[in-house]
Amino acid sequence: MASHGNFWVASFVFVLVFAFANAQLSPTFYASTCPNVQTIVRNAMRTAINNELRIGASILRLFFHDCFVNGCDGSILLDDTATFTGEKTANPNRNSIRGFEVIDTIKTQVEAACNATVSCADILALAAKDGVGLLGGPTWTVPLGRRDARTASLSSANAQIPSPFSSLATLITMFSAKGLNAREMTVLSGGHTFGFAQCSTFRARIYNETNINPTFAANRRGTCPASGSGTNLAPLDVQTPNRFDNNYYTNLLTQRGLLHSDQVLFNNGSQDSLVRLYSNNLATFRSDFAAAMVKMGNISPLTGSNGEIRRNCRVPN
Repeated sequence: MASHGNFWVASFVFVLVFAFANAQLSPTFYASTCPNVQTIVRNAMRTAINNELRIGASILRLFFHDCFVNGCDGSILLDDTATFTGEKTANPNRNSIRGFEVIDTIKTQVEAACNATVSCADILALAAKDGVGLLGGPTWTVPLGRRDARTASLSSANAQIPSPFSSLATLITMFSAKGLNAREMTVLSGGHTFGFAQCSTFRARIYNETNINPTFAANRRGTCPASGSGTNLAPLDVQTPNRFDNNYYTNLLTQRGLLHSDQVLFNNGSQDSLVRLYSNNLATFRSDFAAAMVKMGNISPLTGSNGEIRRNCRVPN
């Protein structure tokens, strides 16, 4: 009996520690120290989107790629230093992640209002939320209190960010490794309802795959040659490329998913029924997406005395 008692005590302590660690993130974290931070971020994102509609999707992708590498710690924002090679040149990021200047601008404005108070990781989380909301998507309450990493990991970025060539099984496994289930993987993939992708990420699909609409494939080949440069862009959602809606799922039903990793969600597999649901029910997609974004934003944050509050998002203090 004593061993059972010790087990339950240990389990209870673990639950308390886990709950406390997560409770350190709070929507009101800056209520007294930087009460206007959310307004500053939202206004800056509105300006950025007015200058370039594509930036909302770019910031969302930046946040996703940050959270999947050692947690939502702002490590993706770090430039290389003499002591580490950062994540910007990892295969999933090289010459494709963007929006750093927008985060720099927001950080400068936040620093002017609340010096050395708000982390770059939290700014990125808020900016991603506003990028979605300002382009027609849902909004959600962002738990705050993340701190910034002092280092970054090229190898982790290469290993932990899902590829546009991933199979359904690989996607499910990689999201599961981050604590996100298959439904959350499918709804977060709906972030591809806006934004653009480079030819190199979908070239193999439009020339070699059979589960693709022939007219759609032919149109994409018009700007994506079978060889040569792979930097030409195409919309992830050909219907409304700059609007956050559920047309991404409608496209999958007619085999118009741009990336291999998009179309595998609807290819006689386990997620087919969910894709149908989201294509027919915008409200369910919006609410599920918002909930999954909060959960993704809670992946392994640095809190308390861990990490730091970077003054410049590109370099450790």
